[in-house]
Amino acid sequence: SLLETTELIEKKILELGGKPAFPVQISCDHIAAHYCPEQDDSVVFGNQLVSLDLGVHVDGAVGDTAYTIDLSGNYPDAVKAAQQALAEALKIVGVGVTLGEIGKAIQDTIAGYGLAPVRNLSGHGIDIYNIHTEPTVPNCDTHDKTALRKGQVIAIEPFATTGLGMVQESGAASVFMLVAKKPVRNPITREVLRRIESYEGLPFCRRWLVREFGQKTNYALRELAMLGMIEQFPPLVEVKKGVVAQAEHTVLIEEEPVVLTRL
Repeated sequence: SLLETTELIEKKILELGGKPAFPVQISCDHIAAHYCPEQDDSVVFGNQLVSLDLGVHVDGAVGDTAYTIDLSGNYPDAVKAAQQALAEALKIVGVGVTLGEIGKAIQDTIAGYGLAPVRNLSGHGIDIYNIHTEPTVPNCDTHDKTALRKGQVIAIEPFATTGLGMVQESGAASVFMLVAKKPVRNPITREVLRRIESYEGLPFCRRWLVREFGQKTNYALRELAMLGMIEQFPPLVEVKKGVVAQAEHTVLIEEEPVVLTRL
């Protein structure tokens, strides 16, 4: 099942001495991102396009990577397009290369397979205990002249789809992030909040909290959302229900760039 696979991956991360930088996400078919199984999730893999997106940190230093496999055998070009788009972006990335140039390489590669890049999803900068920061690394030609600088860490993250190339939120969130600190009176919420604060501002999922706090979790999350203390991340789905493939690596920008998530 998706849940069993997710928990096996998270367990392995801990065994190897790291911690999840965000909840492991397994997105199938037209779901592009932010699907994280709940504690009672019984969904099993079928004849689907399956994307695995995972992040690991060691003392706040984050690596973010993703890969797609086609269990259905129906969408080999989607997988190839995402992987090749990432490969082409990695060929040109470096000090002084502009964000627009990276986006153009991704867009042109995916279009060469007769598919569309997902334009409202992007790669991103990465910092200590910060999974998403500047710059935004586009998946299409934005003509952005912002140049990459030595020492930056970025995630390049192409998404290729058989659909329109846009995603929208759909369904309830299971992934959250603490974004503000405010006084909290309720003792149940305070107890859950202490655990959330231990994630150091990185994203977390309901399942992690339910294991420890049970039904207190939903009460606390509702209150924290009402107080504006947590941001919620519902699943993102392709607007025309096109299947979505993803590929991603984290890169340290140097004169000779270093791919940090390549084995």
